[in-house]
Amino acid sequence: MIVPNDFLELKSLVWNRDPLRAMPACDAFALYERNWRFVDTGRLTEQEMRLIRDLAGAYGNGAPLIS
Repeated sequence: MIVPNDFLELKSLVWNRDPLRAMPACDAFALYERNWRFVDTGRLTEQEMRLIRDLAGAYGNGAPLIS
């Protein structure tokens, strides 16, 4: 489970839900993937980049969102 509030860009993608409420990792990946055009990659922390890479590895069928 991932708490969106712990990740700045993910938190911005969950504008219509409670960012303190944990969500399944597959849902977090789906949000990143669907809304990637809204992610400011310049604001990604190392922790969030690691999360995105891990999620892409687990749910992205080999297609990374970031390199």
